[in-house]
Amino acid sequence: MKRVIVFLITTSMLTACMGNTSLWGQYQTPTPQGSIPATVSSPAPDVVNIAPDVVTFAPDVFIPLPSETPVFEFTPTPTSLLNTFVTQPATNTTEPPTPTVDSDTILYYSQSGDWLPDVASRFGVDLSEIASPKTLPEKGFVEQGTLLFIPNRIDKTLEYTSSVQMIPDSEVVFSATALDFNIEEFVQNAGGYLASYRQYLGTTAWTTGAAGIKRLAYENSVNPRMLLAVLDYEAQWVRGKPLNEFRTKYPMGYESYQNVGMFGQLTWAINQLSTGYYGWRQGTIHELTFLDGKTLRLDPNLNAGTVAVMVLFSRLHTWNEWLRIMDQTSGFPAFYQGMFGDPWARANRITSFFPPSLTQPEMTLPFELGVTWSFTGGPHSAWGTEGPQAALDFAPRNDKTGCSPTTAWIVAMAPGLVVRSDKGVVVIDMDGDGHEQTGWNIMYLHVASKDRVALGEWVDMGAHIGHASCEGGVSTGTHTHIARKYNGEWMLADGPIPFTLSGWTVVAGDKPYLGKLVRGNNVITADVYGQSWSLITREDGE
Repeated sequence: MKRVIVFLITTSMLTACMGNTSLWGQYQTPTPQGSIPATVSSPAPDVVNIAPDVVTFAPDVFIPLPSETPVFEFTPTPTSLLNTFVTQPATNTTEPPTPTVDSDTILYYSQSGDWLPDVASRFGVDLSEIASPKTLPEKGFVEQGTLLFIPNRIDKTLEYTSSVQMIPDSEVVFSATALDFNIEEFVQNAGGYLASYRQYLGTTAWTTGAAGIKRLAYENSVNPRMLLAVLDYEAQWVRGKPLNEFRTKYPMGYESYQNVGMFGQLTWAINQLSTGYYGWRQGTIHELTFLDGKTLRLDPNLNAGTVAVMVLFSRLHTWNEWLRIMDQTSGFPAFYQGMFGDPWARANRITSFFPPSLTQPEMTLPFELGVTWSFTGGPHSAWGTEGPQAALDFAPRNDKTGCSPTTAWIVAMAPGLVVRSDKGVVVIDMDGDGHEQTGWNIMYLHVASKDRVALGEWVDMGAHIGHASCEGGVSTGTHTHIARKYNGEWMLADGPIPFTLSGWTVVAGDKPYLGKLVRGNNVITADVYGQSWSLITREDGE
């Protein structure tokens, strides 16, 4: 009994990541109509050595623009909500007969990344009310282009955004469309303020603007083109120079002492992009709120990439300003294309973002056989404070509290190539092509420097990765933080592709860090203090 009491006390400080922040700053589709060509050939593997830093941060505060901010008078052309995005429907004569369609039914062709709970939430219907001539999956993604019949519950008394999709999903997340993009070369050739910019950032000391963009892209799994575009659109940093001292200090226009300089400002911007992108994936975001208090419902036919951009600019501008920015011919979409070429053409050169019947490969618990750890954190942000609920925390037993060294090993949950290993972070690329932007990748955070697996090494399932620690982010105690990515997108821990480890499936709680691991009738409940109900042992055969 004495040992149990001691264990509970010593694990009381093991809890969780505190935002997985960085010393660099506080962090935290429809595919266009037509066929999708085969995957574009990939360049040589880009094995990088990038890792997070640590900083203490405060919650984001949105600062409204002064009341005298000029208002742009612009009235959008009304858009019918029933003008749905249409892709080529698949034909399968063995599927169930087509349901009867009436005037109160919306015809919707599924987009890549759609899953039924998300679609039901966006259209405001019950899951059971969605029908299709095809058999719909109980779990997982709906195959792109599947025709869905959805009851028309659109509230016509509300104002909605346009249904036009401006940006592919692959241009927001760190996908294969960024494989051939050289950040340093682009920044130098652009010749703007960013080319000579340096910022003193924690342990990395003086760091160039291009290096900061690269790090933000890898750590947050955000497309570097998007980061450069929003930086240039708001402050002319990439191809010009900031117009005044305010835009030099706060290039995104978000005034906060916690987010000074390029890195802090883009960290905040990434949080807003993630809120929109993954909120749309989860079906948890339905409207925009602008600086002047105006609200606008999101058209349910939009894609995650477009919603991400809409959310970011809605939190920086008034409604009328936002309407100007969203204009297809003169606003941000045209600006983006002028800067980087046609984003939809790049999206079409890669295969389906989420192929039909995608499943997670076999993965084990991240510790050795016969060893007991605590499940200290259910689904919470993969990186930063407002990222997708894609990560889990596990803490080893330890004789000392807080951030104490441990000899307990973190092991590889699946085989793969080590494409990052530095300052608390290890990333395993499961398809072995050397790219985090393609296929399945697993991130391990808070991996101690001592005995950490080397960059470029191939590991088998169960191989030693390193020891749990507090390195690589703000943490209340020794533990490891794990998250999955597929094609550069963080995969929700309790989403369309279940996060399953040694047969244990993750179930999210009502709030971040809460949740359970379920296997048959057995349930392990997450607990930030590592109490008895959170203990889990990896057994033989797992």
